[in-house]
Amino acid sequence: MINVERLSRFFLDLAHIESPSRREGKVASYLQEKFEALGARCLFDDSASKTGSEVGNLIVKYPEETSSPLLFMAAHMDTVEPTENPRIRLENGVFRSDGRTICGADDKSALAIFLEILHVLEEKGLRYPLEFVITTCEEIGLLGAKHLDYRLVDAPFGYALDSEDPDELINRAPEAIRFQIKVLGLAAHAGLNPEAGINAITLAGKAVSLVRLGRIDHETTANIGIIRGGTATNIVPEEVELLGEVRSHNHLKLEEEWEHIRSTFEEIVEAEREPGKDRPQVSFSREQDYPLMHVPEDHQVVRLALEAARRLGRKLKISATGGGSDANIFNGRGLPCVILGTGMRRVHSTEEYLPLKDLVRACELSLQIVLEAGAAAR
Repeated sequence: MINVERLSRFFLDLAHIESPSRREGKVASYLQEKFEALGARCLFDDSASKTGSEVGNLIVKYPEETSSPLLFMAAHMDTVEPTENPRIRLENGVFRSDGRTICGADDKSALAIFLEILHVLEEKGLRYPLEFVITTCEEIGLLGAKHLDYRLVDAPFGYALDSEDPDELINRAPEAIRFQIKVLGLAAHAGLNPEAGINAITLAGKAVSLVRLGRIDHETTANIGIIRGGTATNIVPEEVELLGEVRSHNHLKLEEEWEHIRSTFEEIVEAEREPGKDRPQVSFSREQDYPLMHVPEDHQVVRLALEAARRLGRKLKISATGGGSDANIFNGRGLPCVILGTGMRRVHSTEEYLPLKDLVRACELSLQIVLEAGAAAR
């Protein structure tokens, strides 16, 4: 059923359109033209005013008059950089760039699959009602999904095609917080009277050396990834800022890890503060990056994919991931969503590549999921 040559052409077309985050306008126009030619209705939400993108998220309803879609399939239209003047080729069954840019498989492989699915449905006269939710700014904090107008989404559950292995279904992903810590010391001349100063970097360094970072356990990780401080080599640094994150599949563990980090910094700073003095000080801020994702294995969205794989003579492995994606946001907004792979490899690098056979396997599975849902609805 899958037309491999057509699927390849869709991917190459998409991969040659530059669409780094916030510059998704051209790929959105390409998709709108293709989807509408297949009898779908394209809606753009107003998220661009919040994300800073050239365009809003794209919600595609197929066929045009559908009001009760069976399911949705999701992907994002932005990519990481470098993307300037991409040259993508299919050689020996593998899509690659010429080494200057990314390949674009993350996540344009999914977009090519969506177009091929609709072509097959049209050719077979199976106008099963579907939605496609295609976001912007996924690569810079899932901003499109966070600002999606969910009133435009009617499907009860869906699949995000945004992972590697086409024989894997991801139903669990951690929640994550981002945090900021500021340590305030006291500036002084580093050569004339360093004793009068309080070195904020030294205090922060003591605290960092004591907190647990990296893999805490099989469910939890923590990281401090950015440290900024000081103004000159001859000034005792007065202030330092640290930015980090905590992720966990267990909410209580996440909170425990954050409390460990916070209390460690407080103890270090308080131990250095002399009675009656207001320095040094430490302040904290945190925000949720994305919510926990855990779709039960007996949920329809999982069972449907497993049955589709069985029909194809395959077996999907059900897995957890340590990363966050649009699927976390969808689940947090009450839309059960699991993640499927498209074959993309070594993403976020100029070594990214996409085996055509894996792209085809992913397309076959996605199409079979639609066919299973349509048959069940009948």
